[in-house]
Amino acid sequence: MSKPTATATAAATDRSPATDRERTARKAGLASFIGTTVEWYDFYIYSTASALVLGKIFFGSGGDTAGALEAFGSLWLGFLARPIGGIVFGHLGDRIGRKKTLVTTLLMMGIATTLIGLLPGYDEVGVAAPIALVLLRMVQGIAVGGEWGGAVLIASEHAPKGKALSFGAFAQQGSPAGSILATGMFALLTQLPDDDFDAWGWRVPFLFSAVMVVIGLVVRLKVEESPEFTRLRDEKRVAKVPLRELVARHPGTLALGVLASSIGIAATYFITTFVLSWSTGSLGMDRSTMLNVLLVYSVIQFFTQPFGVLLADRFGPRRTVAALLSLNFALVPVMYACVSTTQPVIVGLGICLLGITGAMNYAILAGLLAAAFPISVRYTGISLSYQLCSALIGGTAPLVGEWLLRSTGGSIVPVVIYQMGLVAVSLICSLALLKRSREA
Repeated sequence: MSKPTATATAAATDRSPATDRERTARKAGLASFIGTTVEWYDFYIYSTASALVLGKIFFGSGGDTAGALEAFGSLWLGFLARPIGGIVFGHLGDRIGRKKTLVTTLLMMGIATTLIGLLPGYDEVGVAAPIALVLLRMVQGIAVGGEWGGAVLIASEHAPKGKALSFGAFAQQGSPAGSILATGMFALLTQLPDDDFDAWGWRVPFLFSAVMVVIGLVVRLKVEESPEFTRLRDEKRVAKVPLRELVARHPGTLALGVLASSIGIAATYFITTFVLSWSTGSLGMDRSTMLNVLLVYSVIQFFTQPFGVLLADRFGPRRTVAALLSLNFALVPVMYACVSTTQPVIVGLGICLLGITGAMNYAILAGLLAAAFPISVRYTGISLSYQLCSALIGGTAPLVGEWLLRSTGGSIVPVVIYQMGLVAVSLICSLALLKRSREA
């Protein structure tokens, strides 16, 4: 019998368990990224539409201040529903597994988003229009509330030893990628005449969601279940009621997780929703120009965000988070000063300076939260931390910003102070959470 050739030996080496694990981990990371891109695209197109058109289409307010506040209020209701998704799908993810849960959330999001694109407006069906819009927005909120935590875990729990923080960032990349697609789609469609955009153009991004969901499902169905959850299930250590165990045994970690996420979530909605509304409304900037500025920012964010994890690997999460958020704190007033000039290049520079530091911190956030909770309640823990923050702080950012602006006669100073306060809270609580973390 002949001996194995060198080629055969090399092929066998390529198929070693370690290589197979790395290949599976990369596949899980890619699936996490693609799935969250689809989910965040769906979620962000609503944010952009609420700043541009939903007030006049669905609330019968002609696009005035009342219409903007009502549209931002419906935006917040989606955030209010996110903790429900975190509880329901966190329970399922900790009980039956990450993969099945993620398939369900992706389908829910895609169906709700597509239906929004088909809704008649206030002029056609009256009060039924905003009611249907709000209900579908809440379905979106429930879906994304269950999606994010599972996407983080399907990537980080497949990661090679010592790389959980880095692989958790795969899910975070879906946020700028979804923003690029959402903003780019609207930037293209705002080239239409205003009447065409208001009549049908704004619907196109919502209807396109159906195509993206199919792509996301194809990729996600090929991913294996998390090995850490599989081991937990095989050892019969799955929590019977994850939420009860989380609240009873880890209330401090949960509270810190909520507050540590503050600016990581709110920053996106300050920039892509409140600043978009403020600049195109009070400051009179052209909406197409501002969307192009935000599109450039989203592209820059996509490429610079991963450097947050690289810095954390090099200098440690604690030092990196402290440096990034301290710099972010100082840059908040700089960003608003730049936007107030209404000069597109200066506006873009201010947004990028602030946004990049926040984005790099956001890349670290997923792994930071995942490392703080034990496996048995991890899906519920990180989902509820992130989604409670989204409902109480992130989702209210445009609404609070708009209210502060209007109640002070158009002064942006209270908005600046409020945003700086959120950065300070995030800094203090992130450092406290890192003391409890295996990644510190």
